[in-house]
Amino acid sequence: MQTVNLLPLYGVMVVAIGFLFRLNPLISILISAIITSVAANKSIPDILALIGSGFIKTRNLSFLVILPLAIIGLMEKHSLRERAQALISRFANLTVSRLLITYLFLRQLTASVGLAMFGGQAQMVRPLLAPMIEEIARKKYKNIPRETLDLLKAHGAACDNIGLFFGEDIFVAFGAVILMTTFLHEFGIHVEPIHVAFWGIPTALCIFIAHAYRLYLLDQYLKKIATILEHETDNDHN
Repeated sequence: MQTVNLLPLYGVMVVAIGFLFRLNPLISILISAIITSVAANKSIPDILALIGSGFIKTRNLSFLVILPLAIIGLMEKHSLRERAQALISRFANLTVSRLLITYLFLRQLTASVGLAMFGGQAQMVRPLLAPMIEEIARKKYKNIPRETLDLLKAHGAACDNIGLFFGEDIFVAFGAVILMTTFLHEFGIHVEPIHVAFWGIPTALCIFIAHAYRLYLLDQYLKKIATILEHETDNDHN
């Protein structure tokens, strides 16, 4: 029976610890890469060669990341945030929970058909979704604290991550789906990518329902905060 070396998995633990203690992600990943390589019996020259090879293969990626940021920055300079807030203010019955649930649904749906670039923290959340959330919250609840607004924006960012993560697992040509089927084939387990993607649907549905309910509770939380602030204001006047 072939022995599998599990020591390289220590690298995953290093990344988890780094995020747990909020260390610099770049340093955490670099340390993880070195530990993983050493655990896989790679020499120092081999490790440096792997890091250099990876950099060369992905150096064009930085251009794909930086170009949208420059375009979004230019659009923000020309009042993109203000236009997003003006647009969302036309929907009188829209609440923070309804907006976030709708975005979660669209994010998961588009990711499931391979349109992962439809959203994103830099492309969608910061320039569009966050200003909309802020406008709805300020319109419905006067004098809402800055900490609460930041919490709502964090929920917007979480919606993007959750929708993407569990939506793209349904896409049959997604890299992780192909990786899983290839890995299973190496160990004699023959699974088609379409089957892996299909059985990702129940998980995606359960996650959507659970997180949509969590977002639904946000409106209740905002009403509670607004009531407390009104009582404090009345007490100050009395």
